[in-house]
Amino acid sequence: MSELPEKQVKRLHALIQEAETNLAAAKELLISIIGDDGTVITPKSGSHTEDVGGKVVEGVFDGQKMAGPDGKEYPVPANYASKSKLVEGDILKLTIGEDGTFIYKQIGPVERRQIIGTLVQHDGAYYVEANGREYRILLASVTYFRINVGDQVTIIVPVDNPDAVWAAVEAAL
Repeated sequence: MSELPEKQVKRLHALIQEAETNLAAAKELLISIIGDDGTVITPKSGSHTEDVGGKVVEGVFDGQKMAGPDGKEYPVPANYASKSKLVEGDILKLTIGEDGTFIYKQIGPVERRQIIGTLVQHDGAYYVEANGREYRILLASVTYFRINVGDQVTIIVPVDNPDAVWAAVEAAL
């Protein structure tokens, strides 16, 4: 059996990478809809929490989820986290409506700094290499800013957490 031409191998590699990206996006979307525990979540960003009623929980954003004071984790929709440029340590308020809707509001942003790095991908996730280390970023940010592996991006990291794993994307360069 003869070897595939280099062009076909590159195309297959690109198709596999695209499929992995789409699968990761589908998983992220599913979690944002049903949550990690199977509870249906209907985020309504921009709504007024005073109108909803229900339970209010404050917690700390960890890069993907909000950790409540009771140790329970609440899934934060990736598109909200990306659009709001949330970083590890931000304080969020979650209002769980009587109808089951989840409404998040950032109430305590941590001090931030911006750094420039390069987008990389491995193990099915996206990272930005900057200042000699890697910061994980949300797939929603990759798709929203239409950035590709190798692109330069500005990311936002918390000032007071040198061990932060996650960063928010500020802009594609």
